[in-house]
Amino acid sequence: MTDHPQLYRDRPVVVGAGLAGLMTALSLAPEPVVLLSHAPLGAETSTGWAQGGLAASLADDDTPSLHLDDTLAAGAGLVDAAAARAILEAAPEAVRRLAALGVVFDRNGEGFQLGLEAAHGRRRIVHAHGDATGREIVRALAAAVRATPSIAVLEGVEARRLIVEDGAVAGIVCVGPNGEAMTIPTARVVLATGGIGGLFCDSTNPRGSQGQGLALAARAGALLANLEFVQFHPTALDTAARPMALVSEAVRGEGAVLIDETGERFLRHLPGAELAPRDEVARGIWQHLVAGHRVYLDARHQPGAGFARRFPGIDRLCRDAGFDPALQPLPVRPAQHYHMGGIAVDGQGRSSVAGLWACGEVACTGLHGANRLASNSLAEAAVCAAWVADSVGNAPATSRLLAGAPVAAKVADLRTGDAEQTRPILSRALGLVRDRAALEVAVAQLLPLATSARPAAGPALVGLMLAVSALNRQESRGAHWRADFPSSRSEAVPSLLSLDQTLAIAREVALSLCFAESA
Repeated sequence: MTDHPQLYRDRPVVVGAGLAGLMTALSLAPEPVVLLSHAPLGAETSTGWAQGGLAASLADDDTPSLHLDDTLAAGAGLVDAAAARAILEAAPEAVRRLAALGVVFDRNGEGFQLGLEAAHGRRRIVHAHGDATGREIVRALAAAVRATPSIAVLEGVEARRLIVEDGAVAGIVCVGPNGEAMTIPTARVVLATGGIGGLFCDSTNPRGSQGQGLALAARAGALLANLEFVQFHPTALDTAARPMALVSEAVRGEGAVLIDETGERFLRHLPGAELAPRDEVARGIWQHLVAGHRVYLDARHQPGAGFARRFPGIDRLCRDAGFDPALQPLPVRPAQHYHMGGIAVDGQGRSSVAGLWACGEVACTGLHGANRLASNSLAEAAVCAAWVADSVGNAPATSRLLAGAPVAAKVADLRTGDAEQTRPILSRALGLVRDRAALEVAVAQLLPLATSARPAAGPALVGLMLAVSALNRQESRGAHWRADFPSSRSEAVPSLLSLDQTLAIAREVALSLCFAESA
């Protein structure tokens, strides 16, 4: 960060360099834009780890309406149908735009090669290099960004605080690789920071994905939505490695089945069996594990000998762990994988704070509802990035922050998050099955961390908001399953939460527990 921040004054700032961030920056061209990447461009993003593909109705026997039907069914009543329809109608063109930007998707003689994943009624998943879709997307888009003169890429730079003046974004405070702080005066910030997997002990996400964008937005006063809905992927490779290696749903789409140590297909009774919605498959596996069984993904017959050809990346992961997928069943278990909740945004990605947008996993557009349909997330990020860029490009550009304002000096001591204390708390209370007692304990444990000045404060704050949201939703719906409220309410209602509301509820919970213990 050797450039003076005033050089970037009034430019839009995009925080995050996965699919959502890269596409937003590219879609803003030729307007000058600043792209912040906490790691070298293209590294340490959830996008880069994505084995699955993009869901889009590209086949002759498919339509956006059929895609919407599957999305609504998986979302358990909480999908915003209008928002979902708009996104899914735009998904095929977004795939074509990615291809035009250099993403090399798998093709056959008829066009894109389309795969099948759970709860999809048609083959509509576009992949790259079999199971390396995310890596290929990041490769191509990072190259396109570097070739675009209007995009200033700041690598090794973390966003630490949004500056809000009179209810609107006025700047962003960043810290560089050497610990130096700087403030960029800007009236337009796009958060594309990814998910929350780093807040859980068992996750398929990069360890550094700790909900940083959620903390930035909450501290700026933005509303967050549906935070309680955390998706657990059914088939993470059950080894000691953390983060856990993912075995893509596409493997089941090609015929692999789930068995236990006796060889029984114990989920055969589910409608769709292994290709039922993710929340149902994950809970079914979890319940079987709790009952004392082992669970395996058996790909010996399908895809069988063709496994390495169809899924070369997963084959390498398995072999590195000592398994041959063509010859051995793979031990699997559920692991945190995706966050359906996020910053509440409208159809243009605008948050409740003027000048703040969100895109990708950090945003809650209404597409995923209570349970994300497989491979809808990459499609959502690609589609919404263009809409966000259009909105940003038409928004007021002048920051209210005066040149030379001593903001950086006030926040230069802010340090990056440390989730070590948060992980075990969230993993115990916000797993596949939840209940009031565990959630209240989590709230009481997280509150002092979240309100401290320690490095643990950021991750703990995000964890606290998740726990309060889960405590507030007294029903079971989609990925949110309450053992003490096992039924769903007749009406599906989205949840909205601010930081002030979170802290007020958390203090009441902590106080009630304190009284209960002293009684």
